Order: sequence, then structure tokens, then C-alpha cells
Amino acid sequence: MRKYEIMYIIRPNLEQEARAALIGELNTILTDRGAENLTVNEWGTRDLAYEIADFKKGYYVVVGVMASPEATAEMDRVMKIKEDVLRHIIISREEK
Repeated sequence: MRKYEIMYIIRPNLEQEARAALIGELNTILTDRGAENLTVNEWGTRDLAYEIADFKKGYYVVVGVMASPEATAEMDRVMKIKEDVLRHIIISREEK
């Protein structure tokens, strides 16, 4: 297991219930694959540095987790498919 930090930006016009369901669904992908120490930090709506799909704002979520590379690969695959996720990045926080 490795330590990862995952940040993703959700469309700002998504309703609160739908946003909570999406965040829960993405977290379930990690926990179903054995991830531990899951911490979710919702930064809320912030300005984007540049427009993405005609949006000037986005809802930021940062997740810290201990997970396997397979779990993060599945998370990456699903976030690429989801239309409500504007951008995402997965960073390994392991010391070398």
C-alpha cells in the first residue's frame, strides 16, 4: 500500500445531493479495494485558473488515502468516464 493524494474538481452546478452521492461513490471505489486511512477534505466552490467546459468555478475535493496501485488505477478510470468530474489528479506521496 502507498500513500496517495487525489484531487478532483466537480461541476459547480451539480446539486448538493448529487454531489454527495458522487463523492461517496468515488470513495467506495477505494474502500472496496482495501484502501485505509481515507480522509476527505471538501474545499468547496472556487474559481478555476481557466475555463473548463464553459465553467469558471468548480467544486474541489481532496482525498488522502493509503491504497494499492490497482485501487488508484480504477479510481482514475472511473473519474475519466464521469461527466461530472471536470479534472482530477492522483499523486503518490511516498518518500523515495
